[in-house]
Amino acid sequence: MSKKTFPVPVALAALGLIFSAAALAQHKEVPPKAMFWVQKQVVVLEDFPAKGLILDIGGGGAGVIGRLKGAQVVAVDLNKQELVDAPGQPLLKIVMDARDLKFLDGTFPTATVFFTFMYINPDDHEKVLQEIHRVLAPGGRLLIWDVFYPKVEDTAKTHVVYPVNVKLPAGEINTGYGARLQPSEMGLPHFEELAKKTGFEVVGGKRTQSWFFLELAKPAAPAK
Repeated sequence: MSKKTFPVPVALAALGLIFSAAALAQHKEVPPKAMFWVQKQVVVLEDFPAKGLILDIGGGGAGVIGRLKGAQVVAVDLNKQELVDAPGQPLLKIVMDARDLKFLDGTFPTATVFFTFMYINPDDHEKVLQEIHRVLAPGGRLLIWDVFYPKVEDTAKTHVVYPVNVKLPAGEINTGYGARLQPSEMGLPHFEELAKKTGFEVVGGKRTQSWFFLELAKPAAPAK
């Protein structure tokens, strides 16, 4: 699924969201009545410290991490057009499946996943985390931002839309993310459990009503 959500141009424009024509075309099959709209969220994204290269999973679309960290970023995305459309100046933009990363073991000190797991089949989350763990250097860290799914009683609602205002040190991005609804309990606990299962240590995080931040670490290599 594209990271630039659904085909309601008038409503989206009224909310100040940024969507490409290609993305709108991809989702004409999703009628407005099937969308559940979450209240607009504010995500304050500070310039986090990171040495060396940053692997950004799902780095197309709004290109948030690429805008923040520039030439430190290697952005990968399964959708070529998302990478073409993404602003910012990452070092590289590569079409790649996160379930099968083409990098050598221990390549990156840092990896990020910014509102991207919501577009990945939950059955593949563990595999993606395994791959990220593999390509992270010992002692490396993984930063995840993603959503809590709302509990929606209306069975006519099949998709959820999250309007988001991302506040960066040098400006802000008004965008939005939308995906198929998932069980409401699939949020931070889901990823904490998978993180431990795939060899990560949970370092810390933050949660709001509709989204969360999670910092994970790959254990450092044993001292010789």
